[in-house]
This record gives sequence, C-alpha cells and structure tokens, in this order.
Amino acid sequence: MARELRDQVIVITGASSGIGAATAVACARAGMDCVLHGRQTDRLEQVAAEVRRFGRRVTSLTGDVTEAGLNERLLDTAEREFGHFDVVFANAGYGFKKASHELTDAELRQIFEVNFFAATHLVCTAARRLIQAGRPGHLLQCSSAVARLTLRNFAAYSATKAAQHHFCRAMRMELRSQRIEVASVHPITTATNFFNRAAQYGRMTPAPDTAPHGDAPRWLVQRPETVANAVVRCLRHPRPEVWTSGVTRLAAALMTYFPRLMDVVGQRV
Repeated sequence: MARELRDQVIVITGASSGIGAATAVACARAGMDCVLHGRQTDRLEQVAAEVRRFGRRVTSLTGDVTEAGLNERLLDTAEREFGHFDVVFANAGYGFKKASHELTDAELRQIFEVNFFAATHLVCTAARRLIQAGRPGHLLQCSSAVARLTLRNFAAYSATKAAQHHFCRAMRMELRSQRIEVASVHPITTATNFFNRAAQYGRMTPAPDTAPHGDAPRWLVQRPETVANAVVRCLRHPRPEVWTSGVTRLAAALMTYFPRLMDVVGQRV
C-alpha cells in the first residue's frame, strides 16, 4: 500500500539546481512541504517559487554543508517552521576528474568531507531527532551508479559514493525497528552542471559548449526529473536502493560478479 506524502516535510541539501531542485518540485507536486538548502540564494529562491506554485510551504537556508552547525540549523528550521520533518534527502555533493595517484591529500579529504561526512552527519542527526520524538521517517543519501562500478579518473568520487551506499545499507538495518526507512539513490549520468563543476575542481577549464553530461553517450544520460520521480516513488514504496537505470544496475551486478569485466569496460569508457 502506498504511503501518503501529503503534508509531510522534506529537507533537501543541494537543492538550488539539478537533482535537488527537481526533487523539491516533484515532492511539492506530491503535496509535501520543503526545507531547501543550497549555496546560491537566487537560485534557491527560484526553486522555492516553483514549490509555492503547487500551493506548498517552503523555506530555505544557504551555506556550505561542511560548515559546523549547518545540519543542525537545517533541522531546527524544519521544526521551527513546520513543527517537524519527515524526510531528509542528503543530496549535496560534487566530483572531479583526476587520476588517483595525482590526488592531493587536501583534495581527497575535501571530497569526503562534502560527499560523505556532511551527508552522513545530516542523516544521523536526523535519525537521533526522529527517535527522540518517537516519529517514523525516511532518510536518503544521493549516492551514484559508480558506487558499484567505478570509472578511470573518478576514484575519489566513486569512493565517496560507495561509502554512502554501504553506510545507508547498514543504517537501514539498524533503524527498521524505529520505523525509520533508509535508502541510497543511484543515478546514472544526469544532465546537470556536474561536469562543469568537475572540470573546475579538477583544475581544468570547461569549454563554453561543454555538454551537461560530459563525455557520456546520450543513451546513458537522464534528466534530473527522472531521479526526482524515482525518489518520490521510493518515499511512497520504501526500498533499500533507488536505481534509475535497469541496464546500469544489471551492469553493476555483472561487474561485481566478474571483476575483470570492469577492467575491460573501464578501459573503453
């Protein structure tokens, strides 16, 4: 039986663009109120305006997810403005393209701070508050298909996403008795500004006409709305993992069973 989402409150990080923004709109369409986080105030307000178009309440908070106390302020905002929160989607993150042996300690630590530690701290803090309040809830982290099948020059990014995936799987088992669902989300290449940012973080200058999907073939590219709709389906029908491509999920399974297959494919991609 599908869960009712109307009047539930979702907290989303990285909501000023891409998957986060699309998820905010999809959740508003499903009748949910939103607490949005992002780094760009003007773009956050644009997303908030879209949420209001569906007659839903919304508030936003800007800042860096690694900033001390930001996660607490996000949850405080939800509780102050709406009285509670029901869902947390730790979506903020970034990646860059760089060979493993060329990574600096600072680059490796920073990507883990953003993608893994900040996201994990948010869902753990949310879990403690839900347990204390005796409320059910749903916690999600935006992992990636590369949590299961990595690519050359994306070792750091893949490692953070694999860490998110495994943390969510363990957390799900730990919290089921508390009526708290946990899921990891595994998009494939998504048409966002991810690759422009990846080029910047990787100390490269993206060309003006850089495609929003990098070098990925178009048949392996999806719209942010595809991920957002999959998240909403998961909220209605909870499951451990949200995969937005059956083909990629099958490929991940095959490459786990046949590790050399990943070597072959990795050399070609």
